[in-house]
Amino acid sequence: MNDITVEELKQKMNAGEDFIFIDVREPYEYEEFNLGATLIPLGNLPEAFSKLMERKDDEIILHCRSGARSGSAKVTMSQLGFTNVRNLLGGVLEWQRVFGK
Repeated sequence: MNDITVEELKQKMNAGEDFIFIDVREPYEYEEFNLGATLIPLGNLPEAFSKLMERKDDEIILHCRSGARSGSAKVTMSQLGFTNVRNLLGGVLEWQRVFGK
């Protein structure tokens, strides 16, 4: 599946759509500003794969500060068999640019 823009994500959130939402940033970044995703820092993500694997075909949206870390997590997850992983383009920086804090 294609990556997702902040506008598309906001629509999904406002509509109450069901998806797995993961923030791969570090705890201090999450504390400063977050979008309500579950915090699983990139370094801890491999430990979460087994639990997430039971939902490997569900839509999973990853985000980080700029989209780089979540983009790399998306590649890894896709290689492990996750079928519907999307990266938030531009990450939190783009969200704040478009919608403010």
